[in-house]
Amino acid sequence: MRHLITLSIATLGFAAVAGAQSANMDKMDMSRYGGPTYTGAPALNVTASLVAAGGGAESYSTAKALTAMVGADTVTAEVGKLTKQFGKKRVARWLSVFDFAVSDALKIATAAGVKLPDADITGTDLAGTLVKASMDTDGTVYTEFLLDKAVTHKIHMMVMNDIDHKFGAKADEDYHLLTNTALYDLAVAFKVPGAKLAKID
Repeated sequence: MRHLITLSIATLGFAAVAGAQSANMDKMDMSRYGGPTYTGAPALNVTASLVAAGGGAESYSTAKALTAMVGADTVTAEVGKLTKQFGKKRVARWLSVFDFAVSDALKIATAAGVKLPDADITGTDLAGTLVKASMDTDGTVYTEFLLDKAVTHKIHMMVMNDIDHKFGAKADEDYHLLTNTALYDLAVAFKVPGAKLAKID
């Protein structure tokens, strides 16, 4: 990323989730694409804040959410980096799958009677919170760990199955691979100590 962002991750809000993560890590199973699962209560205020940053439940856009969090220049630079790594087609599909994943999770959650609270985190604070929530105890960034915390492990698994059905298993794998990379790049930009990029074999 060709930008400078200074942020104190230690001050960000996923405290309750992080505490549960530390307490339960030894009991966690591994997720489909690597990393531990999280089976505690979701941080719905963070989920609500991401949805709001992306334009709301009816018109959510990952590109819009990223721009709201870190700015257009940073998003352009990151998309350019990802395009060089993975190709234009895969990056475009990643954004489409990401949009679908959020919308599908909201649909499933709404049907289950879940109501999101008001959004209360914005900008780089939100981006940093998402990065912190994706990291396991050794600092490795895992998309699946973040998704468990955002919408519960059960809903996350349902969304992944829906992605497989709509886009195919390879698109689902790429969704996790590219999101891992983007989150790691943000961790580097935010100077998060010990951040590591997860590998998907």
